[in-house]
Amino acid sequence: MSADAFPERQTFRKIRVAGVQAAPVFLDLDATTKKSIELIEQAGAQGADLIGFPEAFIPTFPNWYETIGEGPKAREFDKELFKHSVEVPGEHIQAIAEACGRANVNAVVGINERYNGTTGTMWNTQVHITRDGKIAGKHQKYVPTTGERLVHRPGTTGHVNSFKTDFGAVSGLICGENSNPLGQFAASLAYPVVHVASWPYYFHPYFPMHHAIATAGAGCAYTLKSFVVAAVSRIPEGYIEAVAETDEQRQFLTEQKALKKGALVFGPSGHLIADGSGSDDDLLITDIDLEDVIVPKLVLDFAGHYNRPEIFAPLFEG
Repeated sequence: MSADAFPERQTFRKIRVAGVQAAPVFLDLDATTKKSIELIEQAGAQGADLIGFPEAFIPTFPNWYETIGEGPKAREFDKELFKHSVEVPGEHIQAIAEACGRANVNAVVGINERYNGTTGTMWNTQVHITRDGKIAGKHQKYVPTTGERLVHRPGTTGHVNSFKTDFGAVSGLICGENSNPLGQFAASLAYPVVHVASWPYYFHPYFPMHHAIATAGAGCAYTLKSFVVAAVSRIPEGYIEAVAETDEQRQFLTEQKALKKGALVFGPSGHLIADGSGSDDDLLITDIDLEDVIVPKLVLDFAGHYNRPEIFAPLFEG
């Protein structure tokens, strides 16, 4: 039967998504904001409808805690992180929002957020921006992971991690919380067609970072029955020289940088459809058909017919 037989049907668009796989400018708010605006402009020029940024891209994710631990050197990095963090609202995030408006691109932007006008509290945050240049909201990481707890407060934005765009809902989670079942369920309630997973550039040698990114990305896509854009930072210039204290640390970080692990895009059945690894490009651009989410969602809808929240409710009592 011809599709023209259903003239009043709901339509699902084909869109273009961009996953950032660039390096920030190490602990530099102005320069990384400028670079973020340039990436948004590049995405817009290539016809992207959505751009997803890595974890705490502006001004840098505090990875040093996975390399050198707490101490005077780490605390100096912490001080610079605070001085170069983003206030919401504030001039830097407003400049990024305006760039989204000019480029006609929706965005999920990973920032290190600081409490406006204070001297201490910071969060790990995704800012949601619509293509008309408006800040639609933000999601602060529910629980900081390992070393992040030395600089980040647990999120205060509640369970909501999604926003509405012109092509449907977009959800987002940060790093390890992409494998949080309740975080995924919170996202599923919005029925997202695209989910942005924001990630840093490396973790400790015992932890295979890109394997975790691929596993959690596929898992999110399969559970949410949505497309997933996994945005992944790369190690910034000057980072290794500034952070590494031993030959072993320097070798590990040099190897991680050389791998050029990139952004990933997954389809709504959890299958990998694009991998930017090995590329020198700052963006992974992928075309997707949002209609592809329908059949998988009809089979497994964890926000609807394929769940029984009333029988699980006792698990949360007491």
